[in-house]
Amino acid sequence: MSQDDRSLSSPRQRFDARVQRRSAAVLQRLVADQEIKSLGAAMESILADGSVQRAAALVVSARRRFVLGTGKSFAYACLLAADLQASLSNVTPIDGRLVQAVDVLTEVRATDVLVVFSLRRYRRDTIAIAREFAASGGNVVVVTDSPDAPLAEVADALIVVRTESASYSDSPTAVAAVAHILATLTTASAKGAQRRLGERDRFSRSLSLYVESETP
Repeated sequence: MSQDDRSLSSPRQRFDARVQRRSAAVLQRLVADQEIKSLGAAMESILADGSVQRAAALVVSARRRFVLGTGKSFAYACLLAADLQASLSNVTPIDGRLVQAVDVLTEVRATDVLVVFSLRRYRRDTIAIAREFAASGGNVVVVTDSPDAPLAEVADALIVVRTESASYSDSPTAVAAVAHILATLTTASAKGAQRRLGERDRFSRSLSLYVESETP
């Protein structure tokens, strides 16, 4: 993330600088071009630094896996948790409703891992929970947008994702893509993933969960 981009810390500031007084056609082109550029840069970065591979290894080796994201990052946490739950056991999103952070923190073990999404403007509650998890002896995987982000110092695996955008909001594209790759690498390495996916298919058919496509 460039220094100029980082100086525009709030959505209102970014709206004033990038969005207002631009036509829909111009804005659409600017946003589309930047999304393509940011996604390509993010993919090149994770291929070069191996950060997602290190994170996947931590998730696979853990006994219990927790996923955290608050605010907008809750969507990324839900996406990753849903993909991981399809192939691994003991995957728990900390949603603040059914699963409270305080309940998780009271029983953190050295074999636990927390995958946390922390993107600017860096929610204080996310930072506090992840720091307490690390201090209690658990492993922490941090997905963030800067190597200087608040949680970088406690990360056992740090994934830095570029989120530059021509919009008033930072781009979700590369973050979602990285979550997808992390889930894929984790599933590929997990013992029992094939069996678990097969059982899910069987029960999905038994419960008629999905609309089956008709064969012509």
